[in-house]
Amino acid sequence: MADAGGFARAAQRLGVATSSVTRLMDALEASLGAALLTRTPRRVSLTDAGVAYVEQIGKLLDELAEADESVFDSGASPVGVLRIAVPSAYGRLRLAPHLAAFLAEHPRVTLDIVVADHYADLAAERIDVAVRIGVPERDANLVVRKLADNPRVVVASEDYLARGGTPAAPEDLARHECLRFAYGGSHRARQEWTFRRDAGPDTRVEVHGHLLSNNIDMLLEATRAGRGIALLPAWLVEADVRDGRLVRLFEHHEARPHDIDAIVYAAFLPNRRQSSKVRALLRYLKARVGVASE
Repeated sequence: MADAGGFARAAQRLGVATSSVTRLMDALEASLGAALLTRTPRRVSLTDAGVAYVEQIGKLLDELAEADESVFDSGASPVGVLRIAVPSAYGRLRLAPHLAAFLAEHPRVTLDIVVADHYADLAAERIDVAVRIGVPERDANLVVRKLADNPRVVVASEDYLARGGTPAAPEDLARHECLRFAYGGSHRARQEWTFRRDAGPDTRVEVHGHLLSNNIDMLLEATRAGRGIALLPAWLVEADVRDGRLVRLFEHHEARPHDIDAIVYAAFLPNRRQSSKVRALLRYLKARVGVASE
């Protein structure tokens, strides 16, 4: 009724007589003791009480639909809406190329992709699976599955190296303009990049620079423009290195922006364990994203 704009149209959608819809609405308003509709000769619209009622009923209907879908989705064949949260750059480069094939393989699944560089609240935002990059949270309310490693590489443009010189060893970075990612949104904390070669000890270098950002694409563009040296994920810069837009430094070192290795992982709520569509997505991503990121 609220969407149809009138009794006749609502009745037509439902395939019943207009008089039946009228009687049902009269009975509902009588039972609630409140007017839900404002009736004029040309249009029927919701009252304030009607708007509030529709909002609450809508939530209940969504929950009921979700409960119905969970029953269907517990079977062998994935079915229903699969809501995924992904970081913007990783989603664009690593996930998007594989989604069409996933849908072709699972035609009864509808993907709802939420691009979010923050850690989405899975319960509040009704997220089935969140693809994340970092150190998995120790949270009893989340199930975590590793998808891939997340190797980092040090890169710079030919233009920057021609102007500032090519560092011969990681320690030389202390004298260079380094583009830094703002981990945890912090812009004041000192930042060390950690290097390891073969089985040798870690080398920690405190880096400095005039550009700090919590957006990885911003750092990539600044690196391409010759603004400095950056420590970025291999999956983000591999095409630039291959095509000569960026030069990789310290190829024989493992590099990290901190002491703990970050990974690419999937997080989901425990009540999604038995979901066929979630299990199908995890298998699919592990097979493709994991191989591609190694």
